[in-house]
Amino acid sequence: MFRLIATDPRFYVIDKAPGCSFHRQDQEAGLFETFRDSLGGEPVWPVHRLDRVTSGLLLIARSEAVARELGEAFAQGQVEKRYIALSDRKPAKKQGLVKGDMEKGRGGAWRLLATRQSPAVTQFFSFSLVPGIRLFVLRPHTGRTHQLRVALKSLGAPILGDPLYHPADYPQGQPDRAYLHAWQLRFTLQGQRFHFKAAPQQGEWFVHPECRRLLDSAELDPYALPWPAV
Repeated sequence: MFRLIATDPRFYVIDKAPGCSFHRQDQEAGLFETFRDSLGGEPVWPVHRLDRVTSGLLLIARSEAVARELGEAFAQGQVEKRYIALSDRKPAKKQGLVKGDMEKGRGGAWRLLATRQSPAVTQFFSFSLVPGIRLFVLRPHTGRTHQLRVALKSLGAPILGDPLYHPADYPQGQPDRAYLHAWQLRFTLQGQRFHFKAAPQQGEWFVHPECRRLLDSAELDPYALPWPAV
């Protein structure tokens, strides 16, 4: 369900597996509960969360004060997050900005609107992985529910394996997971700078040699890319 990435006196960083919920779902223990139990009852506080289908980096605070400080940093956009995603559809454009209000639709899905009263903002670059598969590097500036999934759907390139936003027609067979991963985190806490990175561990395409090569290349350094203006 998770890998422990880093331990600090103020927080933990874990790598969430895909397919598990952050909180308990009926009789199924959630990630946070499972992680807390693994610590033998040590009190911990959630700072942010990921969708059930999404894997990747999560911060968990070891005190209420640190949880509050990190939560404020997230709310103010001071935590730099970088995600990766794969799609088997060609996007309307290869790089740029997706910006718009979001509205709850049917069946738990959200949709992007043309209005910008309180918009979700996502910057992106895309790269060819293999013929028919593109890799996206995503930089969210806001933290709306399903934001990245909706952003890619709006580009005509829904996330491969996404059960909610991708059409169910897969000529090559059903994907083994939804291909969205919280790849890197960078933030400052109490004057100290932190940067964490975790490549995805599950998914046929995420562990593909070409995906590994791209993720390790300078070409995909998410903090050196010429991000488009917001």
